[in-house]
Amino acid sequence: MELKTLNEKELTALYRDEMEYDFPKSELKPLGAMLRLMELGQYDPLLVTENGEAVGYAMMWLPKSRQGGLLEYLGVLRGKRSSGLGSQILSLLQERYGQLFGEAEAPTSDNEEENDLRRRRIGFYQRNGFRVLDYECALFGVHFNCLYCGPQRDDRAVEQLHRSVYADYFTPQHMQRYIQLPLKEGEDIHPAPAWTEEYDPLEYERKVIV
Repeated sequence: MELKTLNEKELTALYRDEMEYDFPKSELKPLGAMLRLMELGQYDPLLVTENGEAVGYAMMWLPKSRQGGLLEYLGVLRGKRSSGLGSQILSLLQERYGQLFGEAEAPTSDNEEENDLRRRRIGFYQRNGFRVLDYECALFGVHFNCLYCGPQRDDRAVEQLHRSVYADYFTPQHMQRYIQLPLKEGEDIHPAPAWTEEYDPLEYERKVIV
């Protein structure tokens, strides 16, 4: 199994053929935002192949330091799911980046069925070597548990690297208003703004399609 970095044309095709099918519009980061990050060298759109055949994809947002990466989207292609490929892809990503940051919506919904789904999603990551960090975050009004897979045991060091993914791109004003990382105990979550083309909305839930 191999990882192939996509160019802009290939990402556009994958986005329209697979990601728009896999994720509801409200949960999918705009293609234009991904392309802008690619231009800055801060985004790796990856196609996963096995014996020359596409089997999945992963979208990685990188800090300028290149110390690890934030896994934004992980997908196994239709017809190939429930076969353990998601776990294999995570293993490849860990080997490539050394350390992975993850965000999964916190199980704090009023809907207990939704909370069960969120717990299962977190459990998927934990079964694949991730640990739940001792801090949480709120991104554009959405509450997340923070996850990490890698050698670093100091959660403060992980927190600094995790935050740098956003700080390397957003202005200090946007960071203060919309990126609550870490989310302090008892801190109110700031309401999400309406999306505009002026910045990348990160209110979209990180989901796993495996």
